This record gives sequence, C-alpha cells and structure tokens, in this order.
Amino acid sequence: SVIGANPPKPAEKETQETENAAPVAESPQQPTDSTASRQDRLNELRQGGIRAETPVSTPTPVAEPLRPRPFSAAPIPSKPAITPNGDANTPDTASPIKQPAASVPITPAAASIGPVVADNPKIVLPGSPDIPPGVPTAPTATASQSRPRKVYTLPDYRSLLSSGSEQDFDREGLVKRARTIEETLQSFGAPGRVIEINTGPVITQFGVEPDYLQIRGGKKSRVKVSAIAQLDKDLQLALGAKAIRIEAPVPGKGFVGIEVPNDQPATVSLRDVMEAKEFTRIKSPLAIALGQSVDGTPVSADLTSMPHLLIAGTTGSGKSVCVNAIIASLLLRNSPDQVKFIMVDPKRVELTGYNGIPHLIAPVVVELERIVGVLKWVTREMDERYKKFSNAGARNIEDFNRHLSQGDEMMPYIVVIIDELADLMMLAPEETERTITRIAALARATGIHLVIATQRPSVDVVTGLIKANFPARIAFAVAGGVDSRVILDQPGAERLLGRGDMLYMSGDSPAPQRLQGVFVSDMEINNMVRYWRSQQATDAPQRPITALVMDDSPAEPARSTSARTTGTFQTSSSSGAPQQAFWDKDNEDDDDDDNDAVDGEDEMYEEAVEMVRRLGKASVSLLQRRLRIGYTRAARLIDVMEERGIIGPATEGSKPREVLK
Repeated sequence: SVIGANPPKPAEKETQETENAAPVAESPQQPTDSTASRQDRLNELRQGGIRAETPVSTPTPVAEPLRPRPFSAAPIPSKPAITPNGDANTPDTASPIKQPAASVPITPAAASIGPVVADNPKIVLPGSPDIPPGVPTAPTATASQSRPRKVYTLPDYRSLLSSGSEQDFDREGLVKRARTIEETLQSFGAPGRVIEINTGPVITQFGVEPDYLQIRGGKKSRVKVSAIAQLDKDLQLALGAKAIRIEAPVPGKGFVGIEVPNDQPATVSLRDVMEAKEFTRIKSPLAIALGQSVDGTPVSADLTSMPHLLIAGTTGSGKSVCVNAIIASLLLRNSPDQVKFIMVDPKRVELTGYNGIPHLIAPVVVELERIVGVLKWVTREMDERYKKFSNAGARNIEDFNRHLSQGDEMMPYIVVIIDELADLMMLAPEETERTITRIAALARATGIHLVIATQRPSVDVVTGLIKANFPARIAFAVAGGVDSRVILDQPGAERLLGRGDMLYMSGDSPAPQRLQGVFVSDMEINNMVRYWRSQQATDAPQRPITALVMDDSPAEPARSTSARTTGTFQTSSSSGAPQQAFWDKDNEDDDDDDNDAVDGEDEMYEEAVEMVRRLGKASVSLLQRRLRIGYTRAARLIDVMEERGIIGPATEGSKPREVLK
C-alpha cells in the first residue's frame, strides 16, 4: 500500500485485502482530512510494533495495485519501502518512511519490496520455487557468461570392487610344522629355534633363530646363517611343500625366514588393500595398491616416489593382473583432469578394454611401428613441460600446479604403460633404449611416469641402462635364476609360486619384499570402464582439451579449423581420445616418402647401400637413425638389399645383419 491523498476505490479494496492477509504490513496512514483520525491511526501502528514518521506534504502519484517486480525491471517510483520489524517485543529498527518527490524515481536500495512481499503469503518473489508460470526472471550470471567446466565424480570403489576371501589358520598344523623345521635343522647339524610365525594369505614365514654348537674346550659357537640357507631342499622334503624360500637373514629382524606355502591360500582383493590405512594415508594422487606381505600387512606404494616401475614374469605369474590393479588404483582415485594415460598393448588383448575412458590421451596403441613415435612424443612433452616450469619459476609439477592462477587448467600427470617391452626391443632396440632411458632419467619432475612389463627379462630386453633407471621393480615367477638376477640382481624369483606371488623391490629397500599381489577381476575392470565411459558420455559435446604440445612442434595433432588458433584439439565424443594421436603426425612425412619407393627403387637406396658397406652391418634402426627416415621406409630398404644379395638374412635376436658384398 502507499501513502497518498484520495486514492481510487480499487486501491482501497486491495488495501483491505492486504490488511486481512498480513496485518503487519498495513499502511501507516489512511487518506483523511481529520487530524484526530490520523493520530488515532498512528497510535494503533505503534501498538502493533511499527513506527512511522509523518510524511512531508508533497503530491504523490496515483496508487497502483501492488504487484511482483522482476529483478531486471526498473524500480517502481510510486511505492516506497515499508520495512516491518516483525516482532513487537523487540526494539524498533525499521527505517522511517520517506516520501519521494513526484518526478524523482526511488533507487533500488530504497525501493526494496523484499520484506513486505516476503511477509505477504499472497505475493511470490520471482525466482522462488513457488513462482507462478509466466513471471519473468533474470538469468544467472554463470548461464549468461560461459558454460561451466565439466566436473567429474569419482566412483565409489565399495560398489565396484568385491572383498577378498576369508582365511582360517590351523594353529596345530603351524606348531607341527615349526617342530618339523627344528628337528630337520638339528639332524643336519645346524640347530635353530622357531621364535616367530607370521601367517599371510599365501605364505607362512617361520622365523628361525640360529642356535649354538658345542666346540672343544666347552665353548659354544653360533650356527652360521649360510648353513641354514643351504638346507632349503632338505627342509622342502621334510615339510612336503611345493617350494620353500629362505631369506637369510630377514632385514631388520634377528632371525632367518623360512617361507612355506599355505595349504589353503587366500585371495587378496584390491578393495581390501584400498581400505587399509597403509593406502589411505598416502596423499599422492598416484598411490597404487600392491598386495599383502607374508605377515598379512597391506602394502601400497607411491608412483611419484618410485618414480618408474619395471615388472617381469612368465605367462600366468600374475603380471597382467598387477598392471590392471595399478591402472584400477589410479582410476578409482583420480579424475581425467588429474591423471592421463598412454597405453601400449602389442598383444591387443590386455589393455584395449580401456578404450573409451576419458583418462586416455589417445586410443590404446597396438601397432608396433607406432610405439617409437609414442616414446618420441613423450620426450618432447617432457621438454615442453620443463620449459613451462622455467617460465613459471617452478621446480616440479606439484609446484607448478600449486601456483596456478584462478581459472587456469592444472597440468595432469601422465602414466605411460607398456605391456610388453620385448617386442619393442626386437623392433628398434637402440632407439627404444635411448628414449626409455632419457624419459626414466628426467621425467620424474614433470609428472611423467613409466610402467613397463615384460615376460622375457633377458639381458637383451632389460638392458643395463634401462635397469639402472628403474630402481623400483617387481618380479613374478620366472624360468630360472638368471632371469631373477636380471630383474632383481639376485636369485629368488625362480622359487615363487605364481598367481600373484611376487618380490617387490623399492628404491630405498635393501632387499626385495615378498608380497601376494592384489587381484582384480575382469568384471571389476568392466564396471570401472563402464562408469568412466558414462561420465564421458554426459559431457557430449565435449569442450576442447588443451593440447599438450606446442603449436610449432613437429608432433602437432590434427586440429580443427576452430581450434587451430587456440592451440587445442578436439576429442571424440565416444571415447574421449583425440581423433588423431599426437604421435601419428611424426610418421606422416615418412608415409609420404614411402609412396615414392616403387618396386624397391628408392631415391635413398644407393646412399643406404653405401652406408651399410662402409659400416659393415645393416639394420632397420641403423637406417632410421643415420638416414633420418621412418621405420616402414627403412624396412623396405633392408628387404630390397637382402633380395639383391647385398646383406644376409636376419639373425636371431636384435643383432645387425651381415654385409655380403
């Protein structure tokens, strides 16, 4: 209601309705010429808890019905604010009523209708849940300015992963085995006492303290540790075990560890390790679950401190399950903005199931000839990140992301997973060794980490340079002691049981630690992939992802017309991977050159022949490096030279070919 003289009858009717609905919001004055009536009305208002000042006698516009006003509309000059206190017992704090001039509009601050409208049940504010249809509302600032960035929701691992199997221990059986060990050692002249028994999911460790022997003169001499370690075959026979392993001595303990397989092994699930405090206390985004030790303690590791991991083991030893468990650990804790993956799977069956998740920079690489290009791109990305660190004054990726400006995209970690190193070393050994060694030596600060697996840990696959830059290694069951020495620099892996039984050697441990690796099933992997694919699908059409290489880089990805000026590349809506991988550009020029070679007549053929005759050897990688050509073209030149009798046939392994003439 308003204050004025002689308002029309419709206004009086509305004033009466407003008084009936909300007595607190009554008009402080009624239009009358009687001073006594006005004074009586003011007294009634004071009793109701509302104080009003006598307005200045100025002409006012004709009163209009009170109606809701949109936030974006201009203020209504004919309706000054009436702010009730709302409680008659509290001190009067309402602002006095001020009558504006007829030609001057009231400012929005003075014309706020909020308190009056809020107290009236018949009036609804625009933007409230009960707003009637058709009332205009002002758009929000975020909707009118820009589309918000995609926010990913991390999955609940409890709903995707299952728990491991329970295990019951036979105490009488453990005591019986301990007595058998003591009797066997006593019979072979190396007495010892079992002072500790540690039961794990697959292995039970018996801690044997060497005893003393009587020598001449009444003196005692303690049994040598090596004397107990030499009795492994005799102990295995006495215990009737499939295999035993003796750790002499156990690091940090005062006994020799005799590890005997359990009659009923248990399964260690990924969920069990992720729920343990050993995993949750790792604050790094690259925390990975490994397994349980021989005493049942969950073991986890931080990939950023490793900073690279080398895995070796024969078929069926659990190597591929370990790789999947590492990937699952990262997928369950990180969004695509935090961690990106590059996966290489020459076997085409182990990692291709991850295609479609938004964490992938590109689809899983399955062609061997593209893997060298992948590693080259990773080295260039590493160099570009170091340039960004230098410009920003940062030392590593954590420091760089910590000092980002508001609105800038954080730099993600990149985890490169290569499922089979042996195939790559057979294809291009020198170039592979050089690129892997450089990445492993320098990429830690840039947030790029390698996880490489192989089932053939021979010296021509795991070379000395590669092994020197991979301090963290995991050895599953291998064929013999030689392979164990290649991967761990000591024997022991040849005595493992398989099916997840591993020896884990971290960079700061003096000796490898025996673990039972976590198990993640195909169904659990499919559940995770399905979840992240659904997260990817809800973001279609996707916003461009900032390119991870500079515009002038030779490995520039294929760009759309709209993204060419912004340094971004478009991703496919189904898989979240680039339509063209970064490294595919590396071989475009080589592929064009390959078209020039028809029936072996290549413009560089004579130069290649002269070079191999001068060096006395020939190989594809040699031609690639010296002539600076692609793999396909170099392989064709080698084939032509072999057909013409210039070089001999391919030899076993990666040795260069012999030059015949």
